Amino acid sequence: MAAFPWHARARNYVSESEVCKLESVPLDFGDYHPLKPITVTESKTKKMTRKGSTSSTSSSSSSSMMDPLSSVLDGTDPLSLFAAAADPVTTAPPTDGARRKRDKDESSAVGSDFEPWSSKRGEILARYTTTEKLSINLYMGSEKGKATTTGSAVSEKVRTRLEELDDLEEGSQKELLNLTQQDYMNRIEELNQSLKDAWSSDQKVKALKIVIQCSKLLSDTTVIQFYPSKFVLITDILDTFGKLVYERILSMCMDNRVSLPDNFSPESVNDTAKETCLNWFFKIASIRELIPRFYVEAAILKCNKFLSKTGILECLPRLTSMIRGIGDPLVAVYARAYLCRVLLTEMMERCKKLGNNALLLNSVMSAFRAEFIAARSMDFIGMIKECDESGFPKHLLFRSLGLNLALADPPENDRLQILNEAWKVITKLKNPQDYINCAEVWVEYTCRHFTKREVNTVLADIIKHMTPDRAFEDAYPQLQSVIHKVITYIYDFAVLFSVEKFLPFLDMFQKENVRVEVCKCIMESFIKHQQESTKDPVILNALLHICKTMHDSVNALTLEDEKRMLAALINGFIKMVSFGRDFEQQLSFYVEARSMFCNLEPVLVQLIHACVAFCFITIPSLSSIFTRLNLYLHSGQVALANQCLSQADAFFKAAVSLVPEVPKMISVDGKMRPSDAFLLEFLCNFFSTLLVVPDHPEQGVLFLVRGLLNVIQDYTWEDNSDDKVRIYTNVLHLLSAMTQETFIYHVDKVDSNDTLYGGDSKFLAEINKLSETVVSQILDHLKTLGKEETLKRQSQLAHYFFNTIVAHGDLRNNRLNQLSVNLWNLAQKHGFADTKTMVKTLEYIKRRSKQPEMSHFTDLALRLPLQSRT
Repeated sequence: MAAFPWHARARNYVSESEVCKLESVPLDFGDYHPLKPITVTESKTKKMTRKGSTSSTSSSSSSSMMDPLSSVLDGTDPLSLFAAAADPVTTAPPTDGARRKRDKDESSAVGSDFEPWSSKRGEILARYTTTEKLSINLYMGSEKGKATTTGSAVSEKVRTRLEELDDLEEGSQKELLNLTQQDYMNRIEELNQSLKDAWSSDQKVKALKIVIQCSKLLSDTTVIQFYPSKFVLITDILDTFGKLVYERILSMCMDNRVSLPDNFSPESVNDTAKETCLNWFFKIASIRELIPRFYVEAAILKCNKFLSKTGILECLPRLTSMIRGIGDPLVAVYARAYLCRVLLTEMMERCKKLGNNALLLNSVMSAFRAEFIAARSMDFIGMIKECDESGFPKHLLFRSLGLNLALADPPENDRLQILNEAWKVITKLKNPQDYINCAEVWVEYTCRHFTKREVNTVLADIIKHMTPDRAFEDAYPQLQSVIHKVITYIYDFAVLFSVEKFLPFLDMFQKENVRVEVCKCIMESFIKHQQESTKDPVILNALLHICKTMHDSVNALTLEDEKRMLAALINGFIKMVSFGRDFEQQLSFYVEARSMFCNLEPVLVQLIHACVAFCFITIPSLSSIFTRLNLYLHSGQVALANQCLSQADAFFKAAVSLVPEVPKMISVDGKMRPSDAFLLEFLCNFFSTLLVVPDHPEQGVLFLVRGLLNVIQDYTWEDNSDDKVRIYTNVLHLLSAMTQETFIYHVDKVDSNDTLYGGDSKFLAEINKLSETVVSQILDHLKTLGKEETLKRQSQLAHYFFNTIVAHGDLRNNRLNQLSVNLWNLAQKHGFADTKTMVKTLEYIKRRSKQPEMSHFTDLALRLPLQSRT
């Protein structure tokens, strides 16, 4: 076939860039900002439809509808907007100031940092659930319990109420079976509401009966996994009852509408209130069964304040003794828990007087909020020192205290004394396991609040205790935890490596896999926190040693993922090393790194990127062929950017000579895949670089492009692949760009061929000759796709080549214009063209025809018919 002439169109890249820019529209924002609050004006219209009525319209401006993002501008918490918009009925403050005080959380007696019961309550209900069927005994109320309106003797009322209590215990109840958990909770809520209704209707005995019946439910442990939630639900009712009784008695103490102060004394309580209070305790004392009697009295325990200053403390021993009569251990434990919950301060005061309270003290430190414990650290230390060690070792108590101090800060003035008191006990421990279990916890406290001097002292003490008899071999997890805590708080590596005992501490990690994990942990911290490059010799020597440890752990059995992780950590270190303009020092470091990390290919790749001197030596030693190809290309680009033209030519020649070695299949993430797509991507990048590479004066015109085309021609492509033609099409893009008077981009301080040849006719003739050859190759390939099974590929390639001609060819040339029409028809000939794509292409051509010097596109559009698939 005769060579087909190619005529590239002249390009004005500047004007084309201007045409492609988005249109800029000036906007006058004024005070508008998209994140500012939006003010909405709402018109409310009220219309009366009855006859004789008049209509009225009112408008109001509302700014309550706020964009949550407006908080960025004015600092408003978006949640406060919801609070402000809440129902005014539910959020209105009580009118009585005394009632507001009484509604404070009862935990205020032990400090605002004490974890409220409300938060624990939710956790328990969410955690302890069941799918088993439950049962419940409900009290069946009678009319006897209603308040009488007629006057009667006090003795009659008392006798009636005692009879009602007896009636309850004699079986006036109903058992509901096969309830789901939700049904059970609904029934309990009904009982709670019934209690409130009975109380508000002055049916006090009925209310007491409901509370007694609910308390009895706590003796049933049939569905044991649901018992904690049952305990929460029932004690809610008990709390409600206790609050109602307390407020009832308190209201009786009001004198001239003035209530008692919070810290009132029993002497200020009037006789009526005291008598009522005693009456309640007598009623509860008459309850026959132990469990309801205990719970109901505990619920109103606070009412003892009306009778005596020491009333609560006097009742505690008796209530504690009552629990001993409960046979079921689970029920007994929860009874003790409830007693602790309704006035904790008195329980703690009583426990302080006991000699063997270590176990209780440990339970308190384990269960309470860390902020609560930390604020009272010295008090707890005092209690720990007074504990009897025979029942529970003191070092375990200090460990529990340390766990809290790792989460919350103690008072600043106490911090050093706390550490000294704790370490006095810890350092005397003889058993290495006991020692390290405790010391590991206190390392975090030391790192949080003290300097490297104290941290060094602690590390030295750990080395001293764990080195004899190689005790460290049984404590690797704890020692790893120590390292993790140290580097969490000391992330300035200049400071870290100035801690004298840090590196000797690392020497205790003798087991290889553990040592590597520790090294990885250190390097992750360095990469995360090191913001600036470093040349500190202390840091470099220490981290080189750590990286060498990781590198030397690689063997034939090491997984690829592990290799990638280790290489990434080492590369992160290498990137952070910089000696500035001291190139000899920088080169010396790279040489040392290359000798140390030769078994990890990604590290060698990083070093090649870092140092051009390694390229010729190190790139051929790499196993991945595409890694080598890309590194040759990148190295050539770097050499070009530094005006090293001879080195750039050498790298590009090496890349060209390596292309024939590309195998048909390559391994990608452990799977074998065709290499065509990867080769196509590489060659397209290569072509983009070759545009700016100046010709060598002794090698001839476009010697690199010719060499690459010869390699592509000789490469054995898959029969079902069209990548060769796609590559040739991209070559046309390159050759068209080379014909322009000024190239679209340049390398600074490098004269490309547009400058060297200055549009010389011989140069342009060589380009056209190459272009003709490439076009012929493309058309020959299209002919080979004329078989029925390849018609779809032919259609796609014809349309692809058509787009290339439209974008880069000079369609004022008649032969090229006719070729584009033929390709358009070929793409649609057998019905494989995508109609939407063809329509969009034609629309694009019509738009182009309206641009300056593009009128010939109008004639072209008229010659491009759209064919239906039918």
